[in-house]
Amino acid sequence: MSRTARVERKTQETRIAVEVDLDGKGRTQIATGVGFFDHMLTHIGRHGLFDLKVEAAGDVHIDPHHTVEDTGICLGAAIDQAVAEKTGLCRFGHARVPMDEALADVSIDLSGRPALVFNVHFPGSKIGPFDTELVREFCRDLSNHARMNLHVNVPYGFNNHHIAEAISKAIGR
Repeated sequence: MSRTARVERKTQETRIAVEVDLDGKGRTQIATGVGFFDHMLTHIGRHGLFDLKVEAAGDVHIDPHHTVEDTGICLGAAIDQAVAEKTGLCRFGHARVPMDEALADVSIDLSGRPALVFNVHFPGSKIGPFDTELVREFCRDLSNHARMNLHVNVPYGFNNHHIAEAISKAIGR
């Protein structure tokens, strides 16, 4: 049984295509037009050991909000389709990932019921030009459309980049 999916979404603000192969090798091909977000998505696929392809075009000249949001929706929907009946999957997953001074603790339940718990404090509002609030936005959309419980806890960290990267790697794991 193939555990793959492709999801496309077109709105007035974005055009997104996401492909996942849960039985892949962690290969990624990411192009969203939002550099730091590409970095996050690459870590999710690479550390999750699944193949991930994301092609996104959005109104990033305004800001990356719609691109991040719609990519989260598409990735979540693709994961939901790829896991289908959840045959051969462990429903629960947990990872604690350090990134220098930051520690991310992420738990996932592929329950079919979306819920997000996001206990994260970013000491600043930006990672380069990327708004840190978009990390929560992405997690919410991912959780809702993958129909998963997603608990993200960061007990400590002072570098915004390290916090977001640890979260991404832990989600993948």
